Amino acid sequence: MSIEQQPSLPPVLRPATPPRRELSELASRFAEAVHGDPTGVTLTGITLATADLRPGEAFVAIRGVNRHGAEFAETAAAKGAVAIITDAVGAEISASAGLPVLVVSDPRGILGDLSAWVYGTGAGDPLPLLFGTTGTNGKTSVSHLLEGILDQLGVVTGLSSTAERHIAGEVIVSRLTTPEASEMHALLALMRERHVEGVAVEVSAQALSRHRVDGIRFDVAGFTNLSHDHLDDYADMEEYFEAKLPLFRPDRAVRGVVCIDSPSGATVVERAEIPVVTVGTPAIAADPESSSGADWVVSVDDERASGTTFTMTGPAGTLTTTVPVIGPHMAANAALAIAMLLEGGYAWDRIVAALDRDGGIRAHLPGRTQLVSGDRGPAVFVDFGHSPDAFEKTLAAVRRVTPGKVLMLFGADGDRDASKRYDMARTAVEGSDILVVTDHHPRFEDPDSIRATLVAGARAARPEAEIHEYSPPERAIEAAVAMVGEGDAILWAGPGHQDYRDIRGVRTPYSARELARRALKAAGWPVPDSAWPVPYPAEG
Repeated sequence: MSIEQQPSLPPVLRPATPPRRELSELASRFAEAVHGDPTGVTLTGITLATADLRPGEAFVAIRGVNRHGAEFAETAAAKGAVAIITDAVGAEISASAGLPVLVVSDPRGILGDLSAWVYGTGAGDPLPLLFGTTGTNGKTSVSHLLEGILDQLGVVTGLSSTAERHIAGEVIVSRLTTPEASEMHALLALMRERHVEGVAVEVSAQALSRHRVDGIRFDVAGFTNLSHDHLDDYADMEEYFEAKLPLFRPDRAVRGVVCIDSPSGATVVERAEIPVVTVGTPAIAADPESSSGADWVVSVDDERASGTTFTMTGPAGTLTTTVPVIGPHMAANAALAIAMLLEGGYAWDRIVAALDRDGGIRAHLPGRTQLVSGDRGPAVFVDFGHSPDAFEKTLAAVRRVTPGKVLMLFGADGDRDASKRYDMARTAVEGSDILVVTDHHPRFEDPDSIRATLVAGARAARPEAEIHEYSPPERAIEAAVAMVGEGDAILWAGPGHQDYRDIRGVRTPYSARELARRALKAAGWPVPDSAWPVPYPAEG
């Protein structure tokens, strides 16, 4: 693959044996009006995108920012769609497609219920145990930790996170943090088909606001924390917080587990409409006294580059184990995952026995403070964190396991929440000895301007600090490696597990993990083999 080529998007997953539903029954249940005759038409799926449409499926046409999806009705018909589901305006636009048109007032708002009916994945349908985790930071980590521990328990697992989708051992790269409702329900149907017993789902605020998890009732909902992020999608932090609360209603979840280390955790507990238990890590909590009163209290016993040993104590007993990533915040995430499994019905003794047998938690957290360097030279961690709070916690964790200097390398997303850039830069420079600013996903913004804002924020916070600016990232990591040596550490925050950079709408192949290994190798340091292959251009 050449550097100019754009990686293909991951496929939308569906059950191997598609459902067979009568369009006339769907019309009688959901449609406010019907144009054309749905009688005798069999439906085998539902989708929002013509690019993913398969013959026999219904195409749901919604109004977008610039265009109405109904403009693609004829394309849908040519690809084998058997019906169009849209609003009144869309019905007029799609009339020429020659398909039955089912009219609903809010196609996106009803998509979850439609999908649940089509795939038989709604509340009351036979499904695996569902664990949903929300919060600003830690959602992905908790989801992967849940899956890892379930696997240690001998459970057939499923996963949907920012990084990956897993179905009984099959791994697919993710498109969105939480899939659209039609894809989410198809994924659950596929998992059920493959005899998955437990599923960990990362639930973003946008997923709740945009109806992506409608029609799903989680057995256990988890909350990690709330910090500055996504103010490009929400007017302020209050609106952002309010977007997450619906996960703790009885129509969304049966039970909840809430981390109370951030002030928002206590508010979730107060406003939850379902039974909840709490988890607290006083050493990192905003209010240590309140955190120490949690149902489950976490203390950190040891921190090393290879992992964090912690003890959690609560109603069922005391457990000491190790999570294979650094930082007290990761111990808190692991304890949250364990408490969620308990609330899901897994026995305490069974969990303790599995973790004792394996010498700790066995979970791969892609791009979460991932150590990519060898046993000599500087330690290089690649992380997905892209908020001030994530920077602060991860830098502190790296500092505690680093005898020498800590170098921070990062960039900021273009066309995303710009209000957090100064705080990102301030946190980065205050927590590091050397700061290197580079590019991340510029999208359609000017990368020079993004870097200038970050450098200005860093210099305002620490005028005396050693601050460098390099573009592109390939050059930045080479320069960073040249600035450090044995006993030092580099934290490259932002890219994490991702295998591309978004440059003016083009997904350019890119792996921070591979770039870091190449820079270390070029500097004469030993590097491990790439443990997680990524689509990246070969050298030479």
